[in-house]
Amino acid sequence: MPAAKAKAKRPAKTETKAPMGRGLVIVESPAKARTLKKYLGRGYDVKASVGHIMDLPKSALGVDVENGFQPTYELIKGKQKVIEEIAKAAQKADRIYLAADPDREGEAIAWHVAETLGLSESKARRVLFNEITKQAVLKALEEPRPLNRDRYESQQARRILDRLVGYKISPILWTKVRRGLSAGRVQSVAVRMIAEREKEISVFVPKAYWSIAAKMFGETKEFLARLVRIDEEKIDRLSIDTEEWANSIVQDSLPARWKILSVTLKSRKRNPDPPFITSTLQQEASKRLYFSAKKTMTLAQQLYEGVELGEQGAQGLITYMRTDSTRLSNDSLKDVRALIGSQYGKEYLPTEPIEYKNKKNAQDAHEAVRPTSLEFTPERVKPFLDADQFKLYDLIWKRFVACQMSQAVFDQTTVELEALAPNGKRYGYRATGSILRFDGYLRLWQSEDEKSDEFLAEQLPDLTEKSAVECRGINHEKHMTQPPPRYSESSLIKELEEKGIGRPSTYAAILTTIQDRKYVEKKENRFYPTELGVLVTDLLVECFGDIVDVTFTATMEDQLDQIEEGRLNWVKTLQNFYTPFEKTLKNAAEKMRNVKREETPTNLHCPKCEKMLIIKWGRNGKFVACQGYPECRFTSEFQQEPSGEIRLVAGPTTDEKCPNCGQPMVVKTGRFGRFLACSAYPGCKTTKAITTGIECPLCHQGELSEKRTRFGKTFYSCTKYPECKYAIWDKPIKGSPCPQCQHPFLVEHYTKKEGASIRCPNKECGYVAKSDAATAAPAG
Repeated sequence: MPAAKAKAKRPAKTETKAPMGRGLVIVESPAKARTLKKYLGRGYDVKASVGHIMDLPKSALGVDVENGFQPTYELIKGKQKVIEEIAKAAQKADRIYLAADPDREGEAIAWHVAETLGLSESKARRVLFNEITKQAVLKALEEPRPLNRDRYESQQARRILDRLVGYKISPILWTKVRRGLSAGRVQSVAVRMIAEREKEISVFVPKAYWSIAAKMFGETKEFLARLVRIDEEKIDRLSIDTEEWANSIVQDSLPARWKILSVTLKSRKRNPDPPFITSTLQQEASKRLYFSAKKTMTLAQQLYEGVELGEQGAQGLITYMRTDSTRLSNDSLKDVRALIGSQYGKEYLPTEPIEYKNKKNAQDAHEAVRPTSLEFTPERVKPFLDADQFKLYDLIWKRFVACQMSQAVFDQTTVELEALAPNGKRYGYRATGSILRFDGYLRLWQSEDEKSDEFLAEQLPDLTEKSAVECRGINHEKHMTQPPPRYSESSLIKELEEKGIGRPSTYAAILTTIQDRKYVEKKENRFYPTELGVLVTDLLVECFGDIVDVTFTATMEDQLDQIEEGRLNWVKTLQNFYTPFEKTLKNAAEKMRNVKREETPTNLHCPKCEKMLIIKWGRNGKFVACQGYPECRFTSEFQQEPSGEIRLVAGPTTDEKCPNCGQPMVVKTGRFGRFLACSAYPGCKTTKAITTGIECPLCHQGELSEKRTRFGKTFYSCTKYPECKYAIWDKPIKGSPCPQCQHPFLVEHYTKKEGASIRCPNKECGYVAKSDAATAAPAG
């Protein structure tokens, strides 16, 4: 659809006046602030806190466990200027609206803003925007409410609980394994699930089985019938477990007398899927669009906060995307039913709106994820969205409309046949066919199951019990049982949700964290535990079995929900957790395996001094070292064959020669990343940084090289350090000068909010372009 047709006539501008003098609306997002300013006009000022303004300190526990778990909050670094701007605006305002996201985290942001500014309850009120449309925003401002203490305390309890687990267990891992490791109340359970699935796969023993299918002919058409019975014994998929048995069935069935026992015609109806909640949105976006959960939520946040639609102005396109409820508002149901009736016909419209039941533990705080207005069809807004925004919006729009459409109707035919063998055995075969009589919601939405179910069932000939049939051959095919599949993002989120682990706002963060911590890695869209992930999981299960237990974690989530509902006291809940946890900590500090000191002997001799080599655990996992350390400092990576044999693996060599001795330089990995080292070590200890080949724009003598901070975050700095202190966080792109200011290179930039982009590192330039690498992750 051409962009010109997408433009809507701008309505006559009306000034929205604050009900009591000047109003100040405080949100957490600058993008949301820009959209609201266009709705509210001069009677309101809109400011953004840019996320949280207060948090527990990074360098200390920040929780007084002896004094009712009282937290010590600090102003987040860099937020002083933001607070000063908001405070200045608050002094001029007669009424202040705290409008952070309508969830626990948003409640905590609103609470901290109110406390930091010293706002009274009479002046500062809470407003909730389930959708960012002018009508919804104005309605919310007419219905302000007090801050919700129960919701805030629930979020505070979660934050403190996670801090206690992380800051109390992690130091033990630092002591026993290596520095920098972390444990998390929810992330560790997710890693455990992935690691245990890997163990299931490793011990799985495949078994052979055979399927038997008869190639039949009747009423001018061939069809297949599968073996389902031998005499009175039911045969399932795995029953035929030897080739001899399969061959005997074939030999009996070929000369048998065949007849039809019954032909059953049934009309089957299939219901549409419910509208999206957070977890199902992430699952479908992963399966259909290959989006990560993190990318899906970034795009959904952009669609929620508002997109410029040409002359129509800024418009929030979807409702709030962090929800566990399938509930839909009466207005939205009225609108979607009108659209279905007019666009698809009355036969696609059920007599009554379809109501979907929520899951047992659903909070039901917000509606399902849906378009804010069906006026904004995917085709209409496509010119104003980037490719990925459009894909996600199209998915949400179609799922919402389809969820209120009529059932799909199939005519299913089942034919039961019997083959009477010469030896008297009776073999039962079954043929099934399916015809789509009415597509209903399938006209707009088809799930992966439906693509492989009815649509793949063949259409049978028009048979009756009196029809003559002929067997034209028997196929027997060998199969092997398969291990349980590794988790994908979609299946892991589904499993976390079903087990009650985490909540809508946490799924994406869980998946991101366990990858950032190097506990799992993703290959071909499947999660594999790393060696480090397996080790840490084993240690935590051994010493903190309750903490990384699925049931315990789900129970804690339920208790946090009860705190929000005002049914549990947050301090008592934390005390009930901490009392046994403190004893477990002391026990773990004493009894957890000290992996740092463990040494596993090998049958290999050191190539430098002939002493025996041993396997040790280091910063980058297991490695082989000389038993003669510190006199001999030989180390090497190794591979362990399935037989248990240890084989040394040399570091990759390069074409570069050592400038001191002329030997080849090899790639090594150290504390601060990869570097080049002389292959003649320890005789020659020459090292050199691996560079990007990009000249330093400050000193023009060194080159930019990739390095890591002590916390593992990647940055790029000049090889002439400390003489030259030029350094940047973003990855430089070789051979891509800035088209605007001619800076010698551009950089790859990533933010959770905006995703990946290409920009100029020259702050005075400001050049920004959308990156093709939309799935790029932050460096480090």
